[in-house]
Amino acid sequence: MESMAENRTWTVSSPPPPHPCSSSDSSSERQILRFIPFQSSVDEGFWRRLSSLKLDTLGLDQSPIPITGFYAPCSHPQVPNPLKLMAESLADDPFEQLTSLQLVIGNRNKCPVPGTLYNTNTLESFHALDKDALLKMEAKKIFDDIIRGKADEDCAVLSRFLLISFADLKKWTFRHWFAFPALSLEPPATLVNIQPASKVFSSEEAKSLSRACNEWRNSNMTAGVPFFFIVIASNAHVTIRPLKDWEAFHGDGEKMLFGFYDPCNLPSNPGWPLRNFLAFICLRWKIEKIQFLCYRERRGLADLELSLVGEALVLLPQDWRNPCCVPKAVGWELKPKLMNLAASMDPKRLAVSAADLNLKLMRWRTLPSLDINILSSVKCLLLGAGTLGCQVARMLMAWGIRRITLLDSGRVAMSNPVRQSLYTFEDCLDGGELKAVAAAKSLKRIFPAVEAESINLAIPMPGHPVPAQEADNVLKDCELLQSLIASHDVVFLLTDTRESRWLPTLLCANESKVAITAALGFDSYLIMRHGSGPGPISSDMQDATCNASDKTGDVNSIVTQMHKLSTKNEERGQRLGCYFCNDVVAPIDSTSNRTLDQQCTVTRPGLAPIASSLAVELLVGILHHPKGINAPGEISSSIVGSSDRPLGILPHQIRGSLPQFSQLTLLGYSSKSCTACSDAVVSEFRRKGMEFVLQAINQPSYLEDLTGLTELMISVNSCSVDWDEDDSDANVDD
Repeated sequence: MESMAENRTWTVSSPPPPHPCSSSDSSSERQILRFIPFQSSVDEGFWRRLSSLKLDTLGLDQSPIPITGFYAPCSHPQVPNPLKLMAESLADDPFEQLTSLQLVIGNRNKCPVPGTLYNTNTLESFHALDKDALLKMEAKKIFDDIIRGKADEDCAVLSRFLLISFADLKKWTFRHWFAFPALSLEPPATLVNIQPASKVFSSEEAKSLSRACNEWRNSNMTAGVPFFFIVIASNAHVTIRPLKDWEAFHGDGEKMLFGFYDPCNLPSNPGWPLRNFLAFICLRWKIEKIQFLCYRERRGLADLELSLVGEALVLLPQDWRNPCCVPKAVGWELKPKLMNLAASMDPKRLAVSAADLNLKLMRWRTLPSLDINILSSVKCLLLGAGTLGCQVARMLMAWGIRRITLLDSGRVAMSNPVRQSLYTFEDCLDGGELKAVAAAKSLKRIFPAVEAESINLAIPMPGHPVPAQEADNVLKDCELLQSLIASHDVVFLLTDTRESRWLPTLLCANESKVAITAALGFDSYLIMRHGSGPGPISSDMQDATCNASDKTGDVNSIVTQMHKLSTKNEERGQRLGCYFCNDVVAPIDSTSNRTLDQQCTVTRPGLAPIASSLAVELLVGILHHPKGINAPGEISSSIVGSSDRPLGILPHQIRGSLPQFSQLTLLGYSSKSCTACSDAVVSEFRRKGMEFVLQAINQPSYLEDLTGLTELMISVNSCSVDWDEDDSDANVDD
């Protein structure tokens, strides 16, 4: 068989002097063939891509992931070409890998090589991996690909590689270790000779070889095929063929040598891919004397000065004759590497990734249904930037909500910073910064990616009459508030007076916006989500209302009809109540004639963080409920399957008491006599607009008259009660 190989190959001229790194074989004067290991290079894009897959798809899964590396022939005498990993090295489906034949068409400088990634969950797991076992496993794949003929069709599998890693997504550091498995030849391959290709070929052969190599490299079908064989005819014509054509060409008596893309730049040593190529030739075709071409380039063209031609003797190891053999292998890099992306990342982008980390980790185990996109896209309006507003804003950011508008008309006072977490001492100086402005600035300092806006506005309130000269300005304020509520998805009512919540409640009911109220007592709190507003009035009812505007009896009749719809939502279910549904009087001025302790929001300091957190948790539950704002109210005894509702129940009201450290979930439905969300009030607002609002502000009894509360109170006061006095003693016989 060896003599047949000599007839099929081409003997090159005498060998050069031994390379300094080479050592002589004790049983032969020839040198052991030394291979220069692959160098590795990982682009930042690969780690970013892996981070996204880890957080969004893989979670805790440590299964091996197919990846693709890329390399090209050496193109500079001083610099080798490394095997590179880039963002496209990871497929969209992390457990699917295209073959190199599918990837070969395209960039001639990106020859694809299949690899396997083992990404561990902990640093301890990374160090505990059995690297020898993993290397043998990959070497066995290469051996089997040779035996079964897969390498004939897809020769890139001969350069299969392995990568183990640990991605610390808190610190944005990536510890990794490459292995380029090479089958160990025993005894080692020996070098007969090696020299620049330009010294081996005649001028005609050199020209033909250069032309053939350039054509091979410029073809979309072969540019990424790293192993091939070269046939040189007697007339010096050179043909390059893929390995699968070996059987058709090897018996023609022509000169032949085996070529590969050599990433190495050294003048007397071949690169790492030749190791498995020699094993393939020896094992697959039983050739033991092998001439090879280390193909290298300069400026994108074949360079025979840089390329090498050599001859090696290879003996087939005895145990390789057994197809079930697990060959020995080498190939681990000397030590692991550490990539730190934190320093190179844009600080704002790093902050976003860090902020999202907790949410994405929730999806790994406990909340796989958590929709981060919904949270990041929702737009929240916070009415009030005091103790509650500051805490709610921070909780919203913690849940990944990035679009926050703060509305307030006050200024930061000296008493605020210790209780209101978005303010500092500097905000109190020079009369105090506007609260909304200072809060928005603080949010951006805490998290630069937040879209925080500030609105300086005093909310018009019932019971606070508006002088005629200020009516136009108040109407503009009402219209601005209306447009703000219409342009946001969620409204938090966090003001410190009852009457300041009335107009926002009405406007939210009109728009059917999600509205959440948080209110504090000294040692108690209330959290409530408002139900949806009444549906739109039918055209017939609207016409009847307009035509009956001057007829009191007809108006009362229309209001009665509207009351029948008042407590129904769009799904014909019973609507949940709002903050005012349990009142029997309209909101009035609660700020006048108040002592100092009544003018300030005096509460136990721990109350606001508790209430604010519950308010935001309630919002997250609404956003993840299939019925959204129309979700029915649930109480603590409700049974909810963990698989269906991993966030738990969705209550209507949460009332807490700090002295007892207790909490209740309550349920209340909308009232047809509500001064804020009843159909009568909303319909009148839709008919008269801001004129209705101004009338409600200036006339405290107007809302009570409209909703029937006045009539109700009259009937209650006029109701006489007859007591049945049963004198038991009078009926007792003496």
